[in-house]
Amino acid sequence: MGSHIDYSGLQALVDGGRKGGGSKGGGSKGAHPGGLRRALRRFWMWMLVLVVLATLPFFVLVRLGVFAYREWGLGTWPSFALAVAVTSLLLAGYAWGVGRRFGAGKGMRRFLRRSAVGLAIAYAAYGLVYVAGSNVKSDEVRAEYSTLHPLLRVATSVVFMVDPGSVITDAGRTPEDYYLWGLPVNEASLHFPQDDGFVHAVDLRTRGRPDWRNRGLELAFWAFGLHSLRHVGTADHLHVSLRLPGS
Repeated sequence: MGSHIDYSGLQALVDGGRKGGGSKGGGSKGAHPGGLRRALRRFWMWMLVLVVLATLPFFVLVRLGVFAYREWGLGTWPSFALAVAVTSLLLAGYAWGVGRRFGAGKGMRRFLRRSAVGLAIAYAAYGLVYVAGSNVKSDEVRAEYSTLHPLLRVATSVVFMVDPGSVITDAGRTPEDYYLWGLPVNEASLHFPQDDGFVHAVDLRTRGRPDWRNRGLELAFWAFGLHSLRHVGTADHLHVSLRLPGS
């Protein structure tokens, strides 16, 4: 009876530890959804950055060329060369940034830059000379591909990468084509070779395709600075054209 142990301080310490542990656990539990949301935001932000970085070179290649041709009047090949040069510099900048980020040596960074420039030139050349058989209505239309304006060829090449189901149904025309269709000859048609020797218009198939894909196709060419219009002439199609300088 003479010895009495006071447990009140020990009990208070235990209770405090429990409360602290509960608070810590509750805080961790409450912070989890917030951390997940931040991770998701960070993920989508990086995805957006990657999409922009991936599409920007193609946009510059076509849009800058079209702008230089129509607004600055540089001519066909100077406008095309300027667009390829700027796109090459952009890709070289990408390569420099990647090399520096991963600590590549000077020799490797130089190799990456040269490879990027070569890639830009190779793709531009590819768009000029090649169109897959699945992207043209017939062999006749495929033979007309080389008569299209170079910027129009590269633009369709970029679009075909994103929408490989797109099909060119018509490119160059002659007055005899209009006679066969029973239509009056449109002397102002950009389907005829222009003063620079190139055809400035191309038609793409819209039949049998979802409206959202046709609309996306139209918007893509519009974003490149080309005139795009869906209308019914000899058939329902998307008419895409490169306007002449000053028009």
